[in-house]
Formats: sequence, structure tokens, C-alpha cells
Amino acid sequence: MFVRLLGPVELRTADGRVLEPAGAKRCAVLALLAMELGRTVPVERFFELLWGDEPPAQARAALQGHIAALRKLFAGSPFTLATRAPGYRLDGEARLVDALHFTRLCAQAAEESGPEQCEQVDRLLREALGLWRGTALANLPETPLRRSLAGQLHGARTRALESWSAYRLRAGRGADAIPELERSVHADELHEPVAALLVRCLYQAGRFPDALAVYHRARRRLAAELGIPPGRTLQSAVDDILADDASAAAAGRPGPATAPADGTRPTADDGQVARLLPRRFGRFVGRTAELRWLDTECGPDRRGSLAVVAGPAGAGKTATVVEWAHRGADAFPDGQLFADLQGFGPDHDARPADVLDRFLRALGTPEHELPPDAPSRAALYRSLTRQRRLLVVLDNVRAAESIADLLPAGPGCATVVTSRNSLEDLVVTEGAAPLRLGPLPAADALLLLEHALTPARVRAEPEAAARLVELCDRLPLALRIAATRLAAQPGWAIAELLPELTDESTRLRALETRGTVGLRTALDRTVRRLPSVAEGLLALLAAHPGPETDAHGAAALLGSDTGTARRALGALAAHHLLTESSPGRYRRPELIRLYSADLLAERTEYTRTLAVTSLLDHCLAATAQGAALLQPGLAAVGPPSGPLPGPNGRPGPRFTGVRTALAWFQAEEPTVRALVARAAETGDHDRAWRLADLADRLYEPAGRPVDRVTCLRAGLRSARRTGEQTAVASLECGLAEALGGAGRTDEAQALAIEAVARGAATGGEIRVRALTVLAVATAGRGGIAEGIRLGEQAVALARTHGPAGYAPFAHARTADLYGLVGDGPAALRHARKARRLLADHPEAAGHLTAMAAEAHALSLLDRPAEAERAWRETVERCRDAGTVRLHAAAERRFADFLAASGRPAGGAGQPHGAVAPSGRPGGTTVVRQSDRRAADLCR
Repeated sequence: MFVRLLGPVELRTADGRVLEPAGAKRCAVLALLAMELGRTVPVERFFELLWGDEPPAQARAALQGHIAALRKLFAGSPFTLATRAPGYRLDGEARLVDALHFTRLCAQAAEESGPEQCEQVDRLLREALGLWRGTALANLPETPLRRSLAGQLHGARTRALESWSAYRLRAGRGADAIPELERSVHADELHEPVAALLVRCLYQAGRFPDALAVYHRARRRLAAELGIPPGRTLQSAVDDILADDASAAAAGRPGPATAPADGTRPTADDGQVARLLPRRFGRFVGRTAELRWLDTECGPDRRGSLAVVAGPAGAGKTATVVEWAHRGADAFPDGQLFADLQGFGPDHDARPADVLDRFLRALGTPEHELPPDAPSRAALYRSLTRQRRLLVVLDNVRAAESIADLLPAGPGCATVVTSRNSLEDLVVTEGAAPLRLGPLPAADALLLLEHALTPARVRAEPEAAARLVELCDRLPLALRIAATRLAAQPGWAIAELLPELTDESTRLRALETRGTVGLRTALDRTVRRLPSVAEGLLALLAAHPGPETDAHGAAALLGSDTGTARRALGALAAHHLLTESSPGRYRRPELIRLYSADLLAERTEYTRTLAVTSLLDHCLAATAQGAALLQPGLAAVGPPSGPLPGPNGRPGPRFTGVRTALAWFQAEEPTVRALVARAAETGDHDRAWRLADLADRLYEPAGRPVDRVTCLRAGLRSARRTGEQTAVASLECGLAEALGGAGRTDEAQALAIEAVARGAATGGEIRVRALTVLAVATAGRGGIAEGIRLGEQAVALARTHGPAGYAPFAHARTADLYGLVGDGPAALRHARKARRLLADHPEAAGHLTAMAAEAHALSLLDRPAEAERAWRETVERCRDAGTVRLHAAAERRFADFLAASGRPAGGAGQPHGAVAPSGRPGGTTVVRQSDRRAADLCR
């Protein structure tokens, strides 16, 4: 049996029969298993391929159905489909999967690189290309992951086609590759390397007009769809065939320059050497690593020829590159060209045609010999630079397309581009090496101050100087402005400038000069070049209180879909106004945060209020979703005042399980906590207490005990302001649990008593939780017998409210209490009752707590083998669910069990390495030794 992915997904039996699994989703499951042959595919990966970001509630059951059906198809075949945590794995021979066989053939061809193996390489690549039957994964559901996987496969096919065509071209048989190249170009006219090969093959086959037609068709398509001219690969192909064609000389078109017979390189006709570099910046400081990088990429022994130095306004990009260019000028004896493209200047960008004219004159072209049209001038520039050793510096570039005609053609040339934009198009299409220039290291920033103010003045106030450096975000421009103000007032102490910089309302104004130079001025010029949505988002981010945001948070602020938000975030990151701290998460530098606040202050009060409210509703929706996974069966205390599906109906993040919910919460917890505080401060008490109450259900398994107390205190204050007694009781319970877990058992018990009284007055199942919390707090203060009595009372009360709600919580905590007094049978009875109630939710916090209680009960009953299995399962389940606090506690208690059994902790097969709230290994320190008794009670 063969699995075929390079076309519609299907199974082919040994006798040639085709078996196509029923339905596109089953084909998708088969495709993912086959592409990951021999590796376990997590369940979440299937969800992403089948449904994208929005798997249905029955996704897991549907996947299990597809797996069962595929197992029947694979029966009796060389393939084995097995369940392997955390998903499924298909095993078999790679040669029976066409995509993997294709990859192996291409790898073999790459290994046969010698000239004597040309025929073998040709055969391997032809066989690999022959496996394709059309568009890969053609009959799968249209999701982002399918597009990504198909794109990877088609990218590999394109590379194989390029290699095979190049072999044919070198052998003088380029005509053989024309049909395949034409099909590839027809499918993707924007892929220039394939178009360039087709141009060369057509020319070699004597089809010169067809070769030119392919070039012009690609050129028009690039201009129409991407707004850019052809890249170097395609342009070189047409330049080379034009140089070989007699009609080029007859028409007077410039062809490629050739080196003289004596091997010398031509310079300008009149012997002049272009020297256009501006003067060096005075007292240049630091950037040692960046200067070395430029030496490596563009210096005498360079490994490339094009570098992009990008960074935020004020980072010193131009100063760094000009300093490097002066130091390395001797490596470019034919001259150094420099142009400021004014991409972020106060007016319009410099016209590339004007810059090109200046470069041509600098290279010795008289005015009367300049070609009349822009394409001919660009061709002349390429011709003049083909055999020279030139350095070209293109400063302050806004977009990659503006400099396409300014890139020199010769291998002896190097080009360095600076920009506030990351110019990713230049990196992708031209292979440019990117360098991000960020803030100065602290030591270099202090050295810059010393150069501007004298070392003695800086060293006299080391703490004030260090504080000034940080308030300027260690940006050279901001530091130079601050130093200039101090230098103009030699009687001032450095500390005297700090109040103006420390005050967030005046810091940006303090970093302006009386002329046109200043950080805010530079930022204004950057923002004017942004798309309007990105500019709006930069202002609205001032309403976001957290240190980071993602596309969902940005969409809430904008009132848009996540696609629009992602593009806006990408534009801000490309212009270095945001930093992508991890994939999909963006952080603002401090000065950008202040600039955003100034922008938002210019908006209406309605806009500012709506932004905060939308962000609150977004977080309410997400925490409600996560809380339902961690503590199923517990409804919110009351209906929320804001829409929970997502503000204005927009979908928020979709959690596929407890791990993804907790991962989101760990990333967004600072934002959630800050939003609770802000809502309380601004009088939006309803949203404040609801968000705190929902977040509490994620805090316990996630850890972060101090943050939990802070958040719940703010929420409790708001609940009391609303007079909603059930809400007050719920938050009193949560805060009592948090305080007990932190070892503050006196406070915990006092608050739990208030919650019990309030619960009795209001009725409802909140009384079950309040009694359970009081039971644990009482036991934590030494009253274990009374704690057990209260726990049994909570269990009895839970029966009157049905099996849902807080019943599992009461049973699990009561099991813990019985475990403390060594009553194994009672502990086991309650633990198993809690697990039965949560049987459909194996990763819920209550279920994991009950698993630990059951394992401990089995050890009390002297059933060590069962206890060890139970502990191992508990630790593994907590780890897989990502419940940091529960995992740490389970690991520590498992270690206690092993030690009591006379076996060393960390023995063979014992799970280890829990993750602490900080994300570092060794998370068992979450449970401090001094608080172990209280911690046991609070889990």
C-alpha cells in the first residue's frame, strides 16, 4: 500500500487500486500522519489542520472517528496506526509515502555533487519530479496549516525543478526543461528564479523572442501585484541574453562590461574615483559587535554583498554605517557611493531616478551620455558596476522597491541599506543579511555620556547617570539630546534633569531640541509612513495596561478581525515601534509607550473608554473559556454586563485544552490583573469583580500566588462596591484560598468565616465552596478534626445542589483532609467520588487534585504498587495539562512517597523537572518547605 500526497490525497494498493478515504477531513488526518511518519502528532495539530483556529466542541470525538476508520483501511498493510500520548503515530516505510520518497530522492541528488555524477543526479531529480500528480494535498480542507504544508511541499518541488533545469542548461539541453518550467511559471509568475531559468533555457533553444516575452510578462506582473521591479536573478538573466544578441549592440543598448585582458578593473572614464560618503559623526561610541558584523557581511572577506541595518528612530543607524564605511573604505578602491533616500524625512522621499543620475555622474558618465529613459540608465548603472569594487550606502530607505535600480551588479560591490523599516522584501527577494540595531548596552550608553559631559562629571553621579541612561531607553539620539542640555548648563547636576525625565507627561518634551531634532519629531515622521490602521493601533495600545499584547488583544482595541490586527502589529514591528518578544506577542519600549499615550490623549473620551471596555470584554471572554476548562460545571456568579463571545461579536482565542488555556493565562496574567485594577479605579466595578472571579479559577493551577492575592483583593473591593453579595462571597472564598496557600492561615480562616456567613444569607451553591474553604483553612491552623467535620458538611450540602457545581471540589478537598489524619478508606472514597463526577474532564483542576488525593490514600492503605502507578499518572497528567502549581505539588509528594519507600527521589522512571511560574525548571520550589503543611491543605 502506498500513501500519495503529491496531488489529491489517496491510498493505492499493491494491485493498483485507489482507495480515497471518505471526506476531506479524513484525508487530512491521513496526510498529517503520513507527513509525520514515525513521529507522534499531537491532537491539537490535527485540530489546526482540520478546523484552523476554531475547532468545534466535538472535535476530539470527530478525530477519534477518523482514526478508527483509517485503522480499518490500514489493516493488513505495511502501516501501523497507534495511539501515543499526546496524539497518534503512523509507522511504516518512508518509501511508501510519495512525499517522503520525493524528499529522499532530492537528498540523494544533493549528495551526488561531483561532475562525474551529473547523469545520476539528472535521473534522481527526474524520478522525484515524476512523483507529482498535480497540486499537493489538493482535497484537504482549506485551513492555514494546509496552505503551509502544501506550500512547503511545492517549495521543495520548485527547488528540485530549479536544480534539474540548471543541470540541463549546463549540459546544453535546456530545451528539455522548458515544458516543466513553463508549467511552473504559469502556476506562479512571481517566482523569479524559475522565470530566470526559463528565460535562459528559451534563449539556449534559439527562442529569443519567447525569452524576452517571459521576462516582460514577469516584470509587468511584479509591478502590478507587488509594486516592485524584477530582482537581481531575473534581471541578470535578461541582461546576459541581451549582451549576446547582436541587436543589442545595433540599437546602442549598453551591454555588460568586460574586464580588460590584463585583468585590471575599469574605473570612471576620466580616472576619478567616487567619494560620496558624508563626514564621520563626532565621538562615535560603542557598536563593536555591529561593526564586526558589517565587516563579516560586507567587508574585504565578506560572505555576502547586501546588508540591511534596521532599527527604531534614534538608534544611530546612519552613524554606525557611516563610521564602518570610513573605516573600511580602502577595501573599495573604485569608490564609495552614498545617498539619503529621505524615506522618513519631513517631506517626500528622494526620487530614485535622481539618485541614480548622481551615481552615474560620480562614476564618470558625462551629462550628454546619460541615457534618456530610466530603464536604460539602470542598465548603464549595472554595466558600470559589474566589474568594479564599490561600496554603496543607501540611507533612510522606506521601501525595498525604491532602491531596486540602485543596487550594483558586480560581485566586487557591497551595499549597506539603513531603514526604520525591516525591509523584509529585500531580505527575501535579494538575500540581504538583516541586522537589527537596538538600544546601546548600558556600558556604552554611559561612555557616550562621558564623551559628551566629561568622565569626571558622569562618575561623580553614577546612580543618576545610570538612571538617565535607562530613562532615555539607551537610545543614542535621546542620550545626546539629554547630554547636550546638561553640557549647556555646566552648573547643573545630572540628578537635576531626572525629575523632568521621570515625569511621564514631560519626558518626550525633555528629549526635544529647539530646532527640528528630537525623538518625538523622529517618531512623528515614522508614524506618518504607517498604514492608517497601524497608526490607530499605536495610539490605542496606550489603553492596554499589560507589558505585551497579541493579535486578539489588538483586535479588541481596534474593533477589527484578528487578520487586520496581525497586519497592523506587523507594520508596527517592521518599523521598530514594537518588538516581537516571542512569536505573535509584541512589547513596547518605554518611550514608545509614552508616545502612544500622547497619541491617545488626542483622541476623544469615547474612543479611549471604548478601547478599555473592549479589552476588558475580550479578557472576560477568554478567561471565561479557560475557567470552563479548568473548573467545569461552575457557572459564572451572575450574567456579565458585557458580551462574552468576544467584544462586538469578534472571536477571541480558542483554547483546545487546559494547556493552551493556561499558556494564554500565563502570558496575559499581568494584563488581566492590571485591567481589574484599572476597572476598579475607573468605577467599572461590575467588570472588575467578574474578571477577577473568573481569573481566580486559572490562578490556582497556574501558580503566581502573590499576583493572585493582588488581583482578588481588587476584585473583592469592587464586588463590595456593587453590593452583589454572592460575588462578594465568591471572591472571599478565592482570596481565603490564596492566603491559605501563601501560609497566611489566620487571615484565610477569618475571611472564610465571613464567606460562610454571607453564603448562608444568600443561599445557593456558593455555600458549598465557602464551607470547603473554611474546612481547609481550619485544618491549616491545626484544627484538622473540625476541618473534616466542615468538609463532610460541605459534601452533604453539595448533594442538595446536584452532582455539578462545587461537589467535586468539596469531595477532593475532604479527601485531602482525611489523608492528613491517615484515614485511607475515607480519603479514597472521597477522591474517587470527585473523579467520577469529573470523569468527562480529566484535565480539570478538581480531577487532578483528586488524583493526587487518591494516590496518597492508596499509600496509606499499604498498596504501594497501586500508589506508585497513581502517583506517576498524576504527575504525568499534571505535566501534560500545564498546571504548574499542581504539577510541582504532585512531584514533591511523589518524591516523599518514594523516600518513605526507601527509594531515592529522582529514581529511575520518576517524572521530574516541573516548571515554576517563571518558566524555569525546578518548579518544586513553588511549594516552600516551611509552608508544606498549609500547601497540602490548599491543594
